[in-house]
Amino acid sequence: MYLPPHDPHVDDPMRFKPLFRIHLMERKCATVECMYGHKGPHNGHIQIVKKDEFSTKCNQTDHHRMSGGRQEEFRTWLREEWGRTLEDIFHEHMQELILMKFIYTSQYDNCLTYRRIYLPPSSPDDLIKPGLFKGTYGSHGLEIVMLSFHGRKAKGTKITGDPNIPAGQQTVEIDLAHPLRLPDIENLRDFSELSRIVLEVQEQVRREEQEEEQRQEGEDRSQQAASQPAAQPQGGGEGAEGEETAAGAEGAAQDKAPASQPFVLPMGVISRNEDYPRTCRVCFYGTGLIAGHGFTSPERTPGVFVLFDDDRFGFIWLELKSFSLYSRIKVSFQNAEAPSREAFDEMLRNIQSLAT
Repeated sequence: MYLPPHDPHVDDPMRFKPLFRIHLMERKCATVECMYGHKGPHNGHIQIVKKDEFSTKCNQTDHHRMSGGRQEEFRTWLREEWGRTLEDIFHEHMQELILMKFIYTSQYDNCLTYRRIYLPPSSPDDLIKPGLFKGTYGSHGLEIVMLSFHGRKAKGTKITGDPNIPAGQQTVEIDLAHPLRLPDIENLRDFSELSRIVLEVQEQVRREEQEEEQRQEGEDRSQQAASQPAAQPQGGGEGAEGEETAAGAEGAAQDKAPASQPFVLPMGVISRNEDYPRTCRVCFYGTGLIAGHGFTSPERTPGVFVLFDDDRFGFIWLELKSFSLYSRIKVSFQNAEAPSREAFDEMLRNIQSLAT
């Protein structure tokens, strides 16, 4: 299992923890050992469920228990997972979230089902190389997010989740067709000024979506009313739209050209990591997913995607007045490329359906 570094050190390397091992014996036999807990390897079981899926089961879960009971197990988990003790955490809300995570993760006793995930395919037109990133999520600590590009949209999908937003959900969506021009550094410190800029773009996006819906409805009515298919006019319309899309894409490409500009978080925006870059290349309008505990009342809220360099980006959650900093995971995963774009898109749909 690859674990993120201790919060909030997002640039530190990932940590490695073995969960099970297989001994291949003579005569095509094998033994499976569970590595979970602190009493050494013990008897386990692995079952191949179907293609790209398998399950693990510990046959001696008593090896996971500690003499000091659940309290000792929690304190040990806290030191390993967070690199701190309970006394170091003064915020009551954070204590509650950490305890929820411990209860959730420890209840499975290494009896888990694994499903294959693919790394996102890349294109020369991508803003940066897609891949896996470590991100700060406030009191939830560090989580793993997969950044992928889909035409004029970019998506950040949670690979690890928390009590509010589970793994598989799309945590952020970036609208590459709507770059944001930040104010000068002094005005950028004013949260109300940044909020005004973002909300204006949000209203523009809403109007464009409404116009597109009305245009599509008009085309549908025209097609239904026509006695014969109007092939030539339709073809011309599609061509004009294609030219417009291409022009928009070219404009977006110009906007994403690397050009450093000063950056600072507005006053009142909370960041777990104050060591964020003070220059950025470009910013885009985006939305972030927020919800209550148990993924209740989920909603997409406006925000700002900030590209710092090839390996780091950030997201300002406008409604939460919070900032997440993401840093690329540089572990090399073998044989993790998707066989096709269609296979990758299907995988994204599958993990999201599992989460809901």
